[in-house]
Amino acid sequence: MYEERVTIWKAQSMDEAIERAETEAIEYCSDLDEVEYVRYSEAYQFDGAPEDGAEVFSLMRESNRTPEEYVRRFFATGEERTGSL
Repeated sequence: MYEERVTIWKAQSMDEAIERAETEAIEYCSDLDEVEYVRYSEAYQFDGAPEDGAEVFSLMRESNRTPEEYVRRFFATGEERTGSL
């Protein structure tokens, strides 16, 4: 089971944001049984405070897959644990 998380950090640089996120990820995983941080983080910078509809993460990936294949490969594999709010 892998969990992908998006967290928000106020930082002076991308390096600082990554460092803070990694520290938090290690602490987060230490509170859970048999969970480890896979040591992979990305940062995304945005200006201003997050407001309604603000983009807080963006990933662009080139692929020759059809839209359906792409979604099945990277997002909707059937193995996700999802719920509703």
